[in-house]
Amino acid sequence: MSQQHGFSVGIERMNDQFVVHLKAFGTLTHEDYKTITPMLEGAFQQVEHPHIKVIADMTHLEGWELKAAWDDFKLGLKYGSSFDKVAVIGARPWQDTLAKIAGWFMGAKVEKFSDYSHAKAWLLE
Repeated sequence: MSQQHGFSVGIERMNDQFVVHLKAFGTLTHEDYKTITPMLEGAFQQVEHPHIKVIADMTHLEGWELKAAWDDFKLGLKYGSSFDKVAVIGARPWQDTLAKIAGWFMGAKVEKFSDYSHAKAWLLE
């Protein structure tokens, strides 16, 4: 039986703000990152002085394969300074730790939320 995994990505401008919507689900693989990394890099290159806000919906994320976790870490190091705020939506206790660690490496303000409306309100304040 195959299990779904991967990302969906949405990008929007709200006035002068650039918001990336990420939704991760299942157990992420290296192949998932090979697909999403060029998409994100292309989006970031369209912004002259990136100050990116992210809504990361992790409610259906189960985890990462080891190589995918390394891919995620490298992506965060490469673009982390472009992120202003990251709102993580999730319900699992391990996601609290993930949000704190991400904040250390990205230099962005990272907060965890249980719902989309609170996450978006925080991003836009």
